[in-house]
Amino acid sequence: MQQPQIFATDDAIGRAVADEIVAGLAEASTAGRPYAVGAPSGRTPRSTYRALATLLDGRRDLDLGRLHIVMMDDYVVRTREGAFSRVDAALPYSCERFGRDEILGPIAAATGSGIPEANLHLPDAADPAAYDDVIDALGGVDLFILASGATDGHVAFNPSGSPVDSLTRIVELSPETRRDNMDTFAPHFRSLDDVPGYGITVGVGTILRATRRAIMLLIGESKRTAEATIAAAT
Repeated sequence: MQQPQIFATDDAIGRAVADEIVAGLAEASTAGRPYAVGAPSGRTPRSTYRALATLLDGRRDLDLGRLHIVMMDDYVVRTREGAFSRVDAALPYSCERFGRDEILGPIAAATGSGIPEANLHLPDAADPAAYDDVIDALGGVDLFILASGATDGHVAFNPSGSPVDSLTRIVELSPETRRDNMDTFAPHFRSLDDVPGYGITVGVGTILRATRRAIMLLIGESKRTAEATIAAAT
């Protein structure tokens, strides 16, 4: 594990992570293989996605068809039949919407071509375990961007204490996670009752077994508790 790096601004953090993605994609383009980025939604990674779109502008040597975005999670709701389905992709807090509008969209605008929509991957609430197979078929995740919840330290939608061998699954969201997400998606969530109670998420084991490199991003004063917890554990 590397020592933590401190940056003066969130834009500086985003540029550093985006630089690493572009370098990795360049190697993958030369080798003729996919390059997969594990991607959270929300406030923390936005500077990375902005910087990535900027850096890809004019890079005609890179094969964007080899860049795959592996979203970490999404909200789910129960259908009338009692099964789960991902929330409507048109909703502001949909992680599918986030991936299309805030990752693929800016890259397409900057490059004139962009990443094929088929390269945006999300777990299927009807068959969560299949997502681990999708990741395996890509050869794993080259770089997983991780973001920690401000209160309970959740990563993706994994609640505190999740088994280290847990794979992609549907979980009940803790009150702390739901409160964190009220801030993330304000003003669309006006109260805790507006926040879905369940999510589909990659597991801790999914991240550990299928990832070549992971970077934890902690941005802002709200992440002081998470930073102290991680520092104590390492």
